[in-house]
Amino acid sequence: MKIDDAATRLEALGNRTRLQIYRALVRAGRSGMPVGRLQEKLKIPASTLSHHIKSLVAVGLVSQVRESTTLVCHANYDSMQGLVDFLVSECCADETECKDTKSAA
Repeated sequence: MKIDDAATRLEALGNRTRLQIYRALVRAGRSGMPVGRLQEKLKIPASTLSHHIKSLVAVGLVSQVRESTTLVCHANYDSMQGLVDFLVSECCADETECKDTKSAA
């Protein structure tokens, strides 16, 4: 992952409302959560929720799928894992005693 991509995703998650949305979707698991249920759970106005979901979709952390008349949001676990891997990829890289160091590609 490029540092600019990581920074963009972290910036999106740096907003309290977007972080709450993302955590709710992670908790929902692979089945995701309908937008209406997400709105009800977090008590966020529809227009505000839509704005924040759009930001999370734009950076690849969330995807949306229409199932009949319901719009379902899903956390993108591969994107999340890529971000976590990026953050820890050079853990202890400058520590001379560290044996299991991986460097970023």
